[in-house]
Amino acid sequence: MPAEQQPELRAAAEASAFPGAAAMEQLLAGIPALPSDALILIPTRSFVLFPGTVLPVTLGRQRSIAAAQAAIRLNRTIGLVLQRDPATDDPIPIDLHRMGTEASVLRYVTSPDGQHHVISQGERRIRIIDFLDGFPFLVARVERLSEPQVTNNKDIEARMLNLRAQAMEILQLLPQTPVELVNAVQSTTSPPALADLIASFLDISASEKQEILETVDIGSRLDRVSSLLVYRIEVLRLSRQISEQTKEKIDDRQREFLLREQMKTIQKELGEGEDAKAQEIAELAKKIDDAKMPPEVEAHAKRELGRLERMPEAAGEYSMARTYIEWLAELPWSVETGGRVDIAAARRILDADHYGLDKIKRRILEYLAIQQLNPGGRSPILCFVGPPGVGKTSLGQSIAKATGRKFVRVSLGGTHDEAEIRGHRRTYIGALPGNIIQGVRRAGARDCVMMLDEIDKLGRGIQGDPASALLEVLDPEQNGSFRDNYLGVPFDLSRVMFITTANVLDTIPGPLRDRMEVIDLPGYVEDEKFEIARRYLVARQLAANGLKPEQAELTDAAIRRIIRDYTREAGVRQLEREIGAVLRNAAMRIAEGKAEQVHIDADQLPEILGPPRFESEVAMRTSVPGVATGLAWTPVGGDILFIEATRTPGGGKLILTGQLGEVMRESAQAALTLVKARAAELGLDPAIFEKSDIHIHVPAGAIPKDGPSAGVAMYTALVSLLTGRTVRSDTAMTGEISLRGLVLPVGGIKEKVVAAARAGLQAVILPARNRKDYEDIPESARNALRFKWAEQVEEVTEAALEPATAPAAQAEAAE
Repeated sequence: MPAEQQPELRAAAEASAFPGAAAMEQLLAGIPALPSDALILIPTRSFVLFPGTVLPVTLGRQRSIAAAQAAIRLNRTIGLVLQRDPATDDPIPIDLHRMGTEASVLRYVTSPDGQHHVISQGERRIRIIDFLDGFPFLVARVERLSEPQVTNNKDIEARMLNLRAQAMEILQLLPQTPVELVNAVQSTTSPPALADLIASFLDISASEKQEILETVDIGSRLDRVSSLLVYRIEVLRLSRQISEQTKEKIDDRQREFLLREQMKTIQKELGEGEDAKAQEIAELAKKIDDAKMPPEVEAHAKRELGRLERMPEAAGEYSMARTYIEWLAELPWSVETGGRVDIAAARRILDADHYGLDKIKRRILEYLAIQQLNPGGRSPILCFVGPPGVGKTSLGQSIAKATGRKFVRVSLGGTHDEAEIRGHRRTYIGALPGNIIQGVRRAGARDCVMMLDEIDKLGRGIQGDPASALLEVLDPEQNGSFRDNYLGVPFDLSRVMFITTANVLDTIPGPLRDRMEVIDLPGYVEDEKFEIARRYLVARQLAANGLKPEQAELTDAAIRRIIRDYTREAGVRQLEREIGAVLRNAAMRIAEGKAEQVHIDADQLPEILGPPRFESEVAMRTSVPGVATGLAWTPVGGDILFIEATRTPGGGKLILTGQLGEVMRESAQAALTLVKARAAELGLDPAIFEKSDIHIHVPAGAIPKDGPSAGVAMYTALVSLLTGRTVRSDTAMTGEISLRGLVLPVGGIKEKVVAAARAGLQAVILPARNRKDYEDIPESARNALRFKWAEQVEEVTEAALEPATAPAAQAEAAE
């Protein structure tokens, strides 16, 4: 260490923040003397100092700071040794490499932020022999390695010249290379010094530099550095090539930019271009101000408008950004159309638009009353469930009319992509908001009545589950901040009155069904269909076919015959089609000049509609023993079905036909077992079952049937067959049976009873435990039927079978 620098270094160490001059003197006084071949070591995390190079070293660990200050005070050099693992905070001897560099301290600096820095100059390589104990920092006995003298060695000189040439090439490839470094490479004549100099500035890892430091042989060291230079030269060449290609692309873009600027200038001279864009930006800004968005949404829209203003019109994203801002500005963020609700007026509207449906109308009026008393309350989610054609969709339109709100319908049938509900992200080409936001925009009011039609027919594909996306939409506690993927900002759906429709509830997922208030719409009986046709359907079809009421008249008898002989449905959709066909025939006669006024009565229908399509099969089917009329539930409403049983000579087998499901087959087996068990009570000879095969058939064999509710009808049919007593032609029945003879409750009572009334029956036999469902049955069906509530199968047979008028079946079998 130069003598003139010792006072300066000592003063810097004494002025440092750690550990203090007095403390350092005390520390030095308590440690043993350093041998001449010992060095104070400072571990380094990620750099290697080579001999002959100057490098600043930042000291962060207290032991390193104490070691540097002790070396300065003791006027000793230091040893810089690389750690094996940079993450080790307090290295011990095993954590250090055994080869390092002895360095002299040129300057000790303490920065204002408390950092300690040592500017060190490498002098020679050292090899650690062993570590010494008793010091507060690392101290080791070392072997100082001197560089061998190389003279008149052509091989080494050749390698040195090659290395210098490679170094000059890489310095030319590097940007902003210091002139001093170029001069140092050119002026260095010692092969070891040249290898160390090049290795010190080469961009390689610390471990690779450590390998070069540990390479004592000069030839091997030159070769190692040369091989690393070859790799870096290739990397820099490729980097320069890529940079040049990028520059060419940037030049093309600059050229395109200049051309666009020229185009703007030309457009400006012609009075178009920027002025048109400025006008468009001003219009969008006005729309944003008029939309009265929430503050955070308005701030977002104005940021997007600022981006659009800075964007050239020819840019590919310009139209997408403009469309997005238009969507934001045109949504009804604060527009509401529903005012104060007049309950009496709403009742008149509902009564005028729909006949019957008293329960549904009462629920709607209850909701309107609550809205009147608590305008800020959340809207319920109503779900109308019923067969096709009963007026679910038109009922939603009537609700909108009664509440003074806008109405919008969104069809969900076949929807299989979650993005159709939540929208597509703007990163996709042609992205749009989901159907919910689109519906709100079409309605133009945030308190609209939105009908989600056919919610039971949602699909599910690889794009996600739309039913899951609807969970947030149809939850009044969550939809106040619904976030569409396209908009990217929350929209309040809590003011929207959602109404959903479905034919069945089974296909609707449980969590989604739980969010809705289910309101059942049963099928219509004949009298209801007649009133609906006379009040609504005829007038609508007259207008659709260009007829005036005085030009065509459809009598009441004709309407009733159309209902009985030409339609069989739970709703009135097919009835309206048939009425339309009749009135089209009248319109054709008037247009041809054959008549000025057409009067259509029941006897004229076969000429127009053809022969009757349906007839009452009840009396014909039950005119012989072994046929019973049952009641069934279908996805489109209730229906009647016939259970036919016959007996043939055989060995006691039970034959079942008619596409019966497993549950229905088990019901037939239970019914036969129950008949066998009660053979004595029924007056039957048990030998009949051993000598006969029983065949049970349910007609309409192409239609699959299943369920336990035909058990009572099967038992009655078997008893009728074996006793020879016919089943009453005006009576239908439903219920599950047990082997104890109990009549168990079943579902779908309302739909089944409506079907019985529609078929013209006069009495129904129902399980006594289904008496709770009586209130759900429409009043018209209750008035048209007699009800028998049965707990035991004996009560069923007593009410269903005609009195015996023929010999007992066992007597016939004996003959």
